[in-house]
Amino acid sequence: MSEQPVGQGPVHIQLLMGAKLARPVPLEVAEALLSAQITATAGERSGFQFAFDLTKNGLLNQRLLPDGYFDPKTRVILTVSVRGTPEVLFDGLIVRQEVGASNIPGHSTLTVTGEDLTLLMDLEERTARYPNLPPSERVLAVLRRYSDYGVRPDVYREKIAQPPHQDLRVHYQTGTDLQYVTELARANGYTFYLEPGPTPGRSAARWGPEVRLGLRQHALNVNMDAQSTVDQLTFAYDGTAREEPQARWQDPGTRQSTLLPQPPISPLRPPLGRRASPALKRRTLSGTAKQQREQAEAELLARAAVSADVISGSGSLDVNRHGYLLQPRRLVGVRGAGRAYDGDYYVKSVTHNLRPGSFQQNFTLSREGLEARGDTVRP
Repeated sequence: MSEQPVGQGPVHIQLLMGAKLARPVPLEVAEALLSAQITATAGERSGFQFAFDLTKNGLLNQRLLPDGYFDPKTRVILTVSVRGTPEVLFDGLIVRQEVGASNIPGHSTLTVTGEDLTLLMDLEERTARYPNLPPSERVLAVLRRYSDYGVRPDVYREKIAQPPHQDLRVHYQTGTDLQYVTELARANGYTFYLEPGPTPGRSAARWGPEVRLGLRQHALNVNMDAQSTVDQLTFAYDGTAREEPQARWQDPGTRQSTLLPQPPISPLRPPLGRRASPALKRRTLSGTAKQQREQAEAELLARAAVSADVISGSGSLDVNRHGYLLQPRRLVGVRGAGRAYDGDYYVKSVTHNLRPGSFQQNFTLSREGLEARGDTVRP
């Protein structure tokens, strides 16, 4: 078995490794795990760093390390069970290993660092042609190449329809698959990331708007004495963060240039705060005049939505104390921070830090305005 308890609470971890099909690691590997750090951030690639005890005469040093068990491109899957509910915390590939040899017995370590499976999409540059396909269909065509790794496309149609016009333009990909898919996401105000699970060896490649609707995670309580579940929370309000982009478009028939109207961002960013912050900056987008009108409108919407969040929060919690796992790229409520900062937030990033006897999470939150939209925070 590769399952090990974490601390005195109801938390267990399971580590799987392999070439393409990951399997539970030997008991010696699980027992040698000293620490695990995993970082997941909205709109970015997730990464990990694991440290192992490299005993001089142990299995890792004598056989597994020389035989390539920890070589780059080895697949690593880490599953965490909290109160009996398993969650796939990470699914990715090793890209680097470091050995720290020490004269002090028990202080030699093996550290492996890696990234999630989007790394596979960033290893090869290619030139591809996508005639008569809108952005979402082009993304689907790219993601189908990675089904062997259990990657399931979770692709949403763009908010502003962009019918292809092969007689005007044929869309080409130059660069890696990851660069192309990320570029299409940014142009539509979307985000692209891989979410591991729900079972080991499976993951969803989400290309779509940030998840700002639906069920909330268990709320974070602060400044509530015995009811507090968070060690600390710090909030900041940056009034210059929000921009009002402007875009001009030129009619190819009349050559007349017009200023496109400001689109509502609620289709991409449903409001989480009651009092939204006004935009203090204005910025003119370049290159929109010669685009198709639908593309220019999509870029205008995307830029307006990306800069909408002016409230940021950061904090840390003990999973054994909180009793629940805080997941990134989802919603969570905050209690005890005061009328201005209580309410729902989007979890921008989470860093998981696991050590024997400890499971800590550092996190950042964001939303577009002050005050909660409702009278209660659930659950």
